[in-house]
Amino acid sequence: MENIIKLFEQKKVKTHWDTEKEQWYFSVIDVIEILTGTSIPKRYWSDLKKKLTTEGSEVYEKIVRLKMPAEVGKSRETDVADTETLLRLIQSIPSPKAEPFKLWLAKVGYERMQEISDPEQSLDRARENWQRLGRSEKWIQQRMTGQETLNKLTDYWKESGVEKSDEFAFLTNIIHQEWTGLSVNNHKNLKGLKSQNLRDHMSEAELIFTALAELSTREIAETEQGKGVGENAVAGK
Repeated sequence: MENIIKLFEQKKVKTHWDTEKEQWYFSVIDVIEILTGTSIPKRYWSDLKKKLTTEGSEVYEKIVRLKMPAEVGKSRETDVADTETLLRLIQSIPSPKAEPFKLWLAKVGYERMQEISDPEQSLDRARENWQRLGRSEKWIQQRMTGQETLNKLTDYWKESGVEKSDEFAFLTNIIHQEWTGLSVNNHKNLKGLKSQNLRDHMSEAELIFTALAELSTREIAETEQGKGVGENAVAGK
């Protein structure tokens, strides 16, 4: 799962991609603020929820709550909707921006499908995002090289019988703990991060050491033909 900030006409929309369900979730408050231009979107949403409930609409029942970034270094639960639910919700909000926003939703969905079928497009967009954040070309190259190293390691883990997401997280954490002396969560806390990707906030040196640790782990695991979580954990240490 991943939280991503998307832009609609330079306005931020907090989004969440569920890798298991392969669908987007969008912050309802962000969307309401964009469509209505109101400075109090939470009140608008509160009133709209009451209206939908009174009308017997099923839309509100399909709203879920997920943790999303709030102010810097913090996150909090907020109401989110998948694309289908959001399109139905938009019908209840009179706005001249409704149609442009629907087209934007379609574009977001299309781009994700393109990235899944052609990972290079995903890398191109990641590079553009890092450039907007002011990252140097040297840092970006190191970040992309590190991601490729991690992908090769996780491919090996999959082939050797590692299946669950918590197992991948467990193995990754072992490697991280060995070279930093910190768990992934403690390292994020040290940097004041919550839901953000730790690697996107690493220095060049941290990226290099992370890639070296993960490359070494894969080579050791391949040499010893490590199988399952237990043997791959030994390779990681």
